[in-house]
Amino acid sequence: MNNLRTYGAPPFNVVVIHGGPGAPGEMATVARELSGYTGIQEPLQTADSIDGQVAELKTVLEKSGNPPLILIGFSWGAWLSYIFTATYPALVKKLILVSSGPFEEKYVARIMATRLSHLSTDEKKEALSSLAALNSGEMKDESFARFGALMDKADSYDQWPHDSEILPCSSDIYRQVWGEASKMRSSGELLKLGGNIHCPVVAIHGDYDPHPAAGVKEPLARVLKDFRFILMGKCGHHPWLERQAKDNFYDILGREIR
Repeated sequence: MNNLRTYGAPPFNVVVIHGGPGAPGEMATVARELSGYTGIQEPLQTADSIDGQVAELKTVLEKSGNPPLILIGFSWGAWLSYIFTATYPALVKKLILVSSGPFEEKYVARIMATRLSHLSTDEKKEALSSLAALNSGEMKDESFARFGALMDKADSYDQWPHDSEILPCSSDIYRQVWGEASKMRSSGELLKLGGNIHCPVVAIHGDYDPHPAAGVKEPLARVLKDFRFILMGKCGHHPWLERQAKDNFYDILGREIR
């Protein structure tokens, strides 16, 4: 798989970084929309470790980008962008975190409970069975995609009909990268990296997102020097797919990247 797609004309000043891990392609809609302002890069992560994904991202951005860059990271991509910025601060001039996971362990337990509360009884059973298979390493990539679709439903407030732009998923990448990332959070290492980030950081979060907004806002406000938090109403985990929030989301991003 070619691990970089570009939109608009150079210079490529803005980078959109997908979630997952192991679910590339979902930021294509955002990249196309923002390409009216500037050239956009959409790297597709293929490495199966955090260090590997950071190195992969550095190679792509230095080769094809125009550093220092604006990074827009979604979900897992928000964490990857945060880790990358802490590791290579000279390459980033602004960091935008969209629908990030919480940065401290104490907020984690409520995520799945909230998701399950948004599903029917049969969907809850399927979600729990799929989660067990994923954690045990028994899940196939096809089932991983189905599990992602189920979580997408649980994460959504009022999505408009759309075609999925996610490319073939990898449950192995998810399991290995997320295993490392969750340990970084529980040990406090993830949050501590914020001390190495000196550029402006903006977090955008939906009020219906099962990932608690407080788990992003409160920890980052303690460690980042230049931080703003924007909470959007009637908005789930994918703001650009939310009927009642997408226009506001694009307005915010447009202001932040101009």
